[in-house]
Amino acid sequence: MEMEEEKQHDSDGGGAAEADIERLPADLLAHVLSLLPSFRDLSMAGGVSWRWRRAVERSLASRRRLSFAGQRTGDDTAARLVHAAINLRDLDISRSCWGCHITDDGLIKIASADCVGNLTSISLWGLAGITDKGVVQLVSRAYSLQHLNIGGTFITDESLYAVANNCTNLKSIILWSCRHVTEAGLVALVNKCRRLECINVGGMRVPPESFVGLLSLSPALQIRSIPQILNARVQVS
Repeated sequence: MEMEEEKQHDSDGGGAAEADIERLPADLLAHVLSLLPSFRDLSMAGGVSWRWRRAVERSLASRRRLSFAGQRTGDDTAARLVHAAINLRDLDISRSCWGCHITDDGLIKIASADCVGNLTSISLWGLAGITDKGVVQLVSRAYSLQHLNIGGTFITDESLYAVANNCTNLKSIILWSCRHVTEAGLVALVNKCRRLECINVGGMRVPPESFVGLLSLSPALQIRSIPQILNARVQVS
């Protein structure tokens, strides 16, 4: 009998605590959820109730940075969260050991988000499921972009032409192991992105002598991460 009363007490207490949480003002609940550092925790919080899901969306609206790196995230989930993050400036959807399973369809959906025009940093590192089709759509609306990591993908010069034509504020770009990019794409990039300070070309198939031509266009440009360039006496750091 005593044990049953104790269980009943615990049950009542738990219900009261739950009710107290549900009575939190929406703005306060959204602020608390915005302090969660983990995307996974935020996703779990959104599954508590309809009210919490709305609070998660409201908390996303205040975020300046959003990272899906290492999370098992698909196209629809990523796009929905980015659309909710209206003040976003830094978007990281790079792949890690578990991977973010984003494809061109996801990038196209993300490209229509209100925040894209204000993004200053985008990382698509290692996303094997994306091509020029999705990248062009995204960067064509990223007018404020300053830092782009697109290394380890299968893009071609077509993506670089889109960056060159739309991201004139670009300061740095990582093209590590982008083996389908040619000298023509790099020249277009350096020609039109006059604020470009640094470019990472490690693992590319562009011949070292091509980088000498890039420096003739932009003498202060830092070209990084390819041993052959050192032998060709091209400026690196």
